Amino acid sequence: MQQRVKPVQVIKYSSQSLEKEMDDLVIIEEPLAIRIGYGAIHQRLQKNLSVTMRTPGHDLELTLGFLYSEGIIQHLSQVQSIRYCTELQRQEEHENIVRVELSPDLDLSQTLYERNFMASSSCGICGKAQIESLEQQNCLTLNHWEYHISPTFLWEIEAKLTQNQTLFSYTGGAHAVAIYENTGELVLLREDIGRHNALDKVIGAKLGLEKQAIAPILVLSSRVSYEMIQKSIMAQFPIIVAVGAPSSLAVELAKQFGITLIAFLRKGKFNVYTHEFRVQ
Repeated sequence: MQQRVKPVQVIKYSSQSLEKEMDDLVIIEEPLAIRIGYGAIHQRLQKNLSVTMRTPGHDLELTLGFLYSEGIIQHLSQVQSIRYCTELQRQEEHENIVRVELSPDLDLSQTLYERNFMASSSCGICGKAQIESLEQQNCLTLNHWEYHISPTFLWEIEAKLTQNQTLFSYTGGAHAVAIYENTGELVLLREDIGRHNALDKVIGAKLGLEKQAIAPILVLSSRVSYEMIQKSIMAQFPIIVAVGAPSSLAVELAKQFGITLIAFLRKGKFNVYTHEFRVQ
């Protein structure tokens, strides 16, 4: 099992006591490189697609979620194989490179040409078109989803999110993303130093679920940026709930694509920014 936290020594200060040397835990941040093989059987091509700074763990889910949310694949059947790449690498890199072989009939020429996939744990995917890129991919709006939730329901799932943030409780340095049924059942939860990575891990895990239509409610422990909404549109989440604040472009995108966006979720309060008909 990959290590996700690391012990360190710190000097702790407080107003009530003198400095004290003690042990602490910090969240691990390491690069994950995603490499793909694609093209016709007789003329396979290779590409170093992305490098993202992430917390080790659920790396194959992260990779699948990234490929799906960025429009590289549309379903799991387009992935022939996915594994850690260990050939000709130093031992410490064996679990930091993932190799994906894609279906020979998957045409990626235009997709790969238009995008820059370099990423960090904090900023997500940079350098690609914004709302226009989603329109060009013919992403479906989510106005037809008829799920409804209550304020009490929202406060209950916020408490559940906090209770299940193991990495955050140890280090204070992890973002969490979870999906819930509208009954309140927690379906999936993943943590990572990067909020975008945590979302990709959830999306990748969701691809393996038998019922893709389940779990309509996405809950974020972080703020909501354009990239988080973009990935959620691709994964068809009609309700997004965040503990943090939304950006202007996140609100605009949620409104355009039929997503109910709720933010500043705290005990006893929250703000609804778009498509409030789902909150009753």
